[in-house]
Amino acid sequence: MKIALIGYGKMGRAIERIALAKGYDVPQVFDETNLHEFTVENLRKTDVAIEFSTPKSAADNILKCFEAGVPVVCGTTGWLDRMDEIKKTCLEKGQAFFYASNYSIGVNLFFKLNEHLAELMRDHPEYFPSIEEIHHVHKKDAPSGTAITLAEGLIKGHGGISKWTLDKDDVERKEGELPINSIRIGEVAGTHIVFYTSEADEIKISHEAYSRRGFGEGAVHAAAWLFGKKGVFGMDDMLGWNKYKRMDIE
Repeated sequence: MKIALIGYGKMGRAIERIALAKGYDVPQVFDETNLHEFTVENLRKTDVAIEFSTPKSAADNILKCFEAGVPVVCGTTGWLDRMDEIKKTCLEKGQAFFYASNYSIGVNLFFKLNEHLAELMRDHPEYFPSIEEIHHVHKKDAPSGTAITLAEGLIKGHGGISKWTLDKDDVERKEGELPINSIRIGEVAGTHIVFYTSEADEIKISHEAYSRRGFGEGAVHAAAWLFGKKGVFGMDDMLGWNKYKRMDIE
């Protein structure tokens, strides 16, 4: 399998090392230093693309992969205002697209645990939920895509929360809102904590990534899984939780 890497920061380099170690070829690497080479013609020299670029460029990069007829796995967050457009174009053109806010198997298990805990807390309004996420100082979006996925899962299961908000010191917490506190420090790979706090005690679940390895391995596995398929997919499909059914356009 020949992989095109779109974005060659720390995550892209980690993915390249993992892909090569698994025996895959990485003949095309694109970033801001060689944008003139990021063409449909060069994309067509590969079997699948893995996209970890920037929120500003991700959607257009995905559309170019569709134009080239190359399946694309995307891990860039912060661009989801264009997700409906991407899903629609993918399905109309008969292409293949895989998106996850986090490719770690452990994080996706954590997502399921979060949803189940939210259902358990549905009848306990005395506990106030909140989320904290900690990442390296280079991360451009806040809150993280993983934190947003956690928030959406919590809102779905809880029933008493209507929306999430970015937690700020000067904003009063309101009933029905889920605050997300985003912290940027050092070279932290990613820590996410879900809290349920009452006047009597606190319940919390957390996931801490030790490195980018788990993310990279998941993305490479997704690329191999996506090859030969058509449609829009996510981690639930690859892990068998959706029984490999195609995600519908929302």
